[in-house]
Parts: sequence; structure tokens; C-alpha cells
Amino acid sequence: MLRYNLFAPKDYDASKSYPLVLFMHDAGATSDVTRTTLFQGLGAILWASPQDQATRPCFVLAPQYAEIIADDDSHTSSMLDTTIDLIKTLADQYSIDRNRLYTTGQSGGCMMSIAMDIKYPRFFAASFLVAGQWDPALVKPLARRKLWILVSQDDDKAYPGQNAITDALEKDGAKISRAVWDGTWTAQEFQAAFEKIDAEGSPINYVTFRKGTFIPQGQSAAGASGHRNTWRIAYTIAPIREWVFRQHR
Repeated sequence: MLRYNLFAPKDYDASKSYPLVLFMHDAGATSDVTRTTLFQGLGAILWASPQDQATRPCFVLAPQYAEIIADDDSHTSSMLDTTIDLIKTLADQYSIDRNRLYTTGQSGGCMMSIAMDIKYPRFFAASFLVAGQWDPALVKPLARRKLWILVSQDDDKAYPGQNAITDALEKDGAKISRAVWDGTWTAQEFQAAFEKIDAEGSPINYVTFRKGTFIPQGQSAAGASGHRNTWRIAYTIAPIREWVFRQHR
């Protein structure tokens, strides 16, 4: 059984067609309590905020997994196919644009997004991948996908992992733009940095947070701090969310 949270646009009109964003949580939020994913970060709820919905009305699907869905050995659970089937079912029930399905996730949810893009390479129009990694020998199907990848240089798994992935994708002919951002920037500074990389027009954008700039003052960078603090900032960067919605299959 797959528990899930579904947000529908406030003024849903079945005569119109709406995008859908799939957000998948990290392993730390694994639970059989359905709403856990809504309270462990911003990855699910920001897309449904009044501000975002005012300009980009969409459905938001946030499954609640009671098991580990993707691991560091590049294996996934059966929830991969179950989640894809759920999206197909929802698209039959509601007026959802199948050409504007988007996936995003942090850590394990990021890895599940990667695995979905590999197994179903034309299902999603774009993916926002936050703080995850995968076996670079398996990622060739991503070379023609639209991806925004964001990791932190203090992340001892996702940072080298995404370096390996993007290197492999470039060898397969992918056009990738790269940039290093500062996690302490203001919204205006993030906007300016976004416009600079976006102007290159690459289907894949790979951004890293500069080492030591995204961990709260006084908090140690040891352990998983460099990992978890990535998504504390990642989903607040409005132009990345806007970029996702610009993409069509």
C-alpha cells in the first residue's frame, strides 16, 4: 500500500489542463504516518503555496513511503513502479497534462527520481534533483533529459556522486551548464545567478553550493549536516521552480 498526499489547485477547472509535481522525501522521513513528508522540509509544500499557485497552479503529489525507496547501491524498491502507476491513475481521474509531469526529491527521493528517469526516460518533462547520487554507469538515459541538479560541496556522497554522473552524461553528448553558488545569497543574488546560467540554454544545469556557505552559523559540518542542509535552501530558490515549469515533454 502506498499512502500519499495530493494537493489540487484551489480553483480546479476540469476544462483546463494542469501540471503535476511529484515530490519524494528522504530516508529520514520514512514512516507510515501519511503527512510526515509535509513537515520534514519544504520540498512538498512550496509548490502548493499561495504564492506559487497564484502564478503556476498545479497538482502536487507527495507520497509517504513506509520503506526505503532507493539506496546507496543504486537499488530501488517496488514503490518506483507503484508511484508511476499512481501518477497515471491520477492523470485519468483529473485534468492533468501528461506533457508537464515533473519529479523532484531530496536524498533518497532524488535517487528515486533518477531511477525513474532511467526506467521511464520520457515520462517526466523535467526533474529537480537535490542531494542525491547514483551509479554513473547506469545514467546514460538521462543524457537527453531536462535536469536541474543541486548539491552541496560539503556533501561527501552526493557531491562526488553528481560529479561522476555529469561527467558520464557529457561523455554521452549531454550539454551541461555548471555553476557554483553561495548558500548565503539573497533572493536577488540567486535570481541573478540563475539568469546567468539559464542564459546558456542547456537542458541540464549542475549547481553546487560552495563549501561552508550553507550550514547555519555555529552548526558543525560533520556527519550529514552538509547533506541535509542542501534541501533547507534548495527548494526556496524561486527561479529554479520557475525553470521546472517552463519545461514540456
